[in-house]
Order: sequence, then C-alpha cells, then structure tokens
Amino acid sequence: MKIALIGYGKMGKAIEEIALERGHEICVTFSSLNPLSVDKLKQSAPDVAIEFTQPNLAVSHIYTCTEARIPIVVGTTAWFDELKQVKEKVQQKSGSLIYASNFSIGVNIFFKLNELLAKLMNNHREYAPSIEEIHHLQKLDAPSGTAVTLAEGMLQELEIFHEWKLTNHKELSSSELPVTATRLPEVPGTHLVKYESTIDHIELKHEAKNRKGFALGAIIAAEFIQSKKGIFTMSDVLNL
Repeated sequence: MKIALIGYGKMGKAIEEIALERGHEICVTFSSLNPLSVDKLKQSAPDVAIEFTQPNLAVSHIYTCTEARIPIVVGTTAWFDELKQVKEKVQQKSGSLIYASNFSIGVNIFFKLNELLAKLMNNHREYAPSIEEIHHLQKLDAPSGTAVTLAEGMLQELEIFHEWKLTNHKELSSSELPVTATRLPEVPGTHLVKYESTIDHIELKHEAKNRKGFALGAIIAAEFIQSKKGIFTMSDVLNL
C-alpha cells in the first residue's frame, strides 16, 4: 500500500516507522515545507492518506483528499463541530473517510468498557463520576478528543447528567459531568474515568506508553479503508 502522510511531526514519523514494518511505502509527505494540494496528491498516487496535523487544517485536508479521490484517515481532533458538513461533502463526492478521537486499539476497547461501566453505574447515584486527562504540553486541544468521547459515552448512560464541562475544581451544577485537563512535559497520554463515593472508589485507566499504539491503529485503519467508499470510525475497523 502506498501512503501519503499529511503532517510529518512526531506522530507522522511514528506512523512511517510502523508502515514500513508492515511492508507499506510512504510515497509522499506533506508539511508546512511541502503543503498539500490536489495536484501533488494525484502526482504521487497514494492508495490512502493519513492525516495528523492541527485542528484548523484538518477539514481542508479532508476536502483536498476527497477532491483528489484519495481515501483519508484523520487522527487530528477538535474539528468535530464541522463533522456534519464534512460528512455531507465526503458523501457528495463519493469519498472515503475514517475519523476517530483516538486510533489506539486499547483506547477503543477502553471506550466500550467506559460505556458498560456507565450503564452499570446509572442506578448507583451515590458515586460521583468524573474524567481526568493528562497530555504533553504541545497538545493544543483541551480536553482531548479522547476525553470528549469518554464523556459522551457516559452521558448516554448516566441519566442525571446532561452535559460535560471542563473544570479544574470549579463549581459545577448537579447535571454537569466534570472533566479535568492537565498538561505536563513529555506525557504520551493518560485518561482516567472515576466514580467516587464515601466508602470506595472505582477507576478505569488507560495510559499510553508511547505513540506506537496510535500509529499502529492509524495504519490498520488505512489498510481497512483503502478499497472502500464511505465514512467510518474505529468501531467499524475493529468491529466493536
């Protein structure tokens, strides 16, 4: 499989390493030094593109790949407020898109465990739920897309909560699910889902050891979508 990398920072290099290990070819890399365009994509003729850049760039990258008829895997987060329009555009052009708040296989299993636990906890309201996420200083969005997915999964099951709110120990209403975001040097990413009562504490935790899990998931997603049309998530890729 020939892969175009859109974004060639730490994640891009991690994806390149995993792609080569799995027998794929990186046919072109796009960055600020080599901006993405329809013509350049067509000239390099990739089977699929993998995008890890910045929230303000992700949507235009999706549209460019769709115009060039190249399937795209998007790992950038914090652009999902435009998701409806993006889906309409991709469908109109018969494009191929996989988006996810997190491409790690372990995190996607974590999402399912989170939903199951929230369903079990709905009838045990003596437990106060919360989410905490910790990432490196370079991460631009807060809370992380992964934390937002966790929160949305909990809100679907916990009937007394109607929205989540980013807070660092600020006062919340009884219907707001608290989410805390912390930024520290050189942290790949940690997410904790907590249920606290006066007698005990229940916690689900996912801690990334490095970027390889995200890179592997992105490559697996690319392998999945290269010959497909439509819009998919990692639940489709992993059959969760």
